[in-house]
Amino acid sequence: MNTFLIIIAFVCLAVGIIGSVAPGLPGPPISWLGLLLAGLTPWVQTSRMLLVVTAAVAVVITVFDYVMPALSTKRYGGSKHGIWGCNIGLLFSLFGLPIGPTGLVGLVFWPFVGALVGEYIKQQDLKPALRAAWGAFIGFLSGTLMKVVYCVALLVVVIVALV
Repeated sequence: MNTFLIIIAFVCLAVGIIGSVAPGLPGPPISWLGLLLAGLTPWVQTSRMLLVVTAAVAVVITVFDYVMPALSTKRYGGSKHGIWGCNIGLLFSLFGLPIGPTGLVGLVFWPFVGALVGEYIKQQDLKPALRAAWGAFIGFLSGTLMKVVYCVALLVVVIVALV
């Protein structure tokens, strides 16, 4: 049973890292579930405090990931149009388009283009639209980076506890 829990824990940790980059999967909560499952085995000792703190961090990061593009877009002078454009571009990157980049490059490219188009529709001026699109893009990358760092940190905690 313990071996099964460790295997499922590592699957959750791996899916959490993937979910940090691929939209649609809540990476940090899935990684936290991996930590919890590993902690249920005698091989990985986790305190209740560690589980509570890491759960709180997972919630904060998940919420902040949704808020970050909006905050960053506003900081760079953008509007909701840029935020929506960034989200639509993110969806394009998921499904792949017959034109343009796909894969990891598409995951970075399409949110920027979406934010740019959304802001251009709103402002009808390329320079402020570029600035706002850059803000949405920075917010998107910041949220993604936070999620990846958190999920990798949980993986490291489990690996170190096993070694």
